[in-house]
Amino acid sequence: MSAEGIAPRRAALDALRAMRSGEQFEAAFSRAVKQLAEPDRRLVHELAAGVLRGQSTLDARLARLVPHGWESVAPDLKEVLRLGAFQLTALDRVPAHAAVDTSVALAKEAAGPRAAGFVNAVLRRLGRTAETADPAARPARPSSEEALAEAHSHPRWLVARWLERFGPDETAALLHWNNTRPRLVLQPARESLDALERRWLDAGIEVARAPFGAGLVTDRSRPQALPGYDDGGFIVQDPAQSLLAWYADLPPGATLYDACAAPGGKAIALGRSAGLVIAGDASRQRVQRLAENLSRAGSGREHPVVADARRPPVRPVEAAVVDAPCLGTGTFARHPDARWRVTPEALGRLALRQTELLEAAATVVAPGGLLIYSTCSIEPEENREQVERFLAIHAGFRREPSDGFPATLVSPDGDLMILPQRHHMDGAFAARLRRSS
Repeated sequence: MSAEGIAPRRAALDALRAMRSGEQFEAAFSRAVKQLAEPDRRLVHELAAGVLRGQSTLDARLARLVPHGWESVAPDLKEVLRLGAFQLTALDRVPAHAAVDTSVALAKEAAGPRAAGFVNAVLRRLGRTAETADPAARPARPSSEEALAEAHSHPRWLVARWLERFGPDETAALLHWNNTRPRLVLQPARESLDALERRWLDAGIEVARAPFGAGLVTDRSRPQALPGYDDGGFIVQDPAQSLLAWYADLPPGATLYDACAAPGGKAIALGRSAGLVIAGDASRQRVQRLAENLSRAGSGREHPVVADARRPPVRPVEAAVVDAPCLGTGTFARHPDARWRVTPEALGRLALRQTELLEAAATVVAPGGLLIYSTCSIEPEENREQVERFLAIHAGFRREPSDGFPATLVSPDGDLMILPQRHHMDGAFAARLRRSS
């Protein structure tokens, strides 16, 4: 197998190892592909994301072919087998021999000749199984909690929650959405949406309006290569986050405190009409990235600071935004590794932290001002229940839904509620809370 063929597979394996150790997808991917050309970068992304999105199904197919049981396989060899199995079962353009040969080479690098022989035997058996399968046979649509979790590679406890709340059809649609690769969506920053659209169309770049006009969708994969990137003309941001800025509907020229601002997309969107944005984050490393993004694409009215949101560094302001840390269950399509990190215990811990952050931000909202609470979660404990708890003990705040906002994106309570299976974008929640004068 040529070095060109093995390099992207090795990079995909390195990324999967890093994620198994707790690193997030984008960081692991970026580090793994540093030395690769663009076509190989795309292959690495497809391989790593594909393994994560199909892990349960891949494991179930491989486990039947391992004589001593799947649990007997070393973690590195599991990742090698998953990479090979994904290519054999999901990537028609990759010849079977290439999928097997590169996997055998990776196994030999990782654990020696004996491991290479083991991987070769398992994948060749899997390849023969795939070849003899009847392409016309359609498997029954899974409907039980266990079957849905395995078929769509999601934690069973999450599937159970969604089945109870959404029912089988919507849950299946949500799981399907989470296993698709979303296209790149770009939001205007220093240029208008119309100007960016004309600029890219004139350059022969395919673009289309995102749902609700919230950005531009393109078939390109590297935003850094698009005209306008270096000039700060746009930022990469899902339509849901752009719609959050619309829903917030902050008064022009307002002074805003963004309590959890990194990496900066929200601050940039809100800063287009604000008078001043204090953009804080507790992590010095995240603030460094925030500062870089604000420098490239901000208006100049956004100012990054290292600050713990539990101790706001500002006096009363006209508006405060808390985009709280959460399970991120609305972003599983964009972050395929996240589903394997979430736990019921983490949900409980995060809910307590969200309460703390919301309480702290409320103290710096001036009379008559706005408090915006948001998450990228679709879990009620992190969204509606947080707001209801807050309002129950803070009589001086009330819900104030945004005028003129699309009704299909608003909950019966008047909150922003975007669900991937219904609205075909990341999930998101926001509540707009007005403090009495």
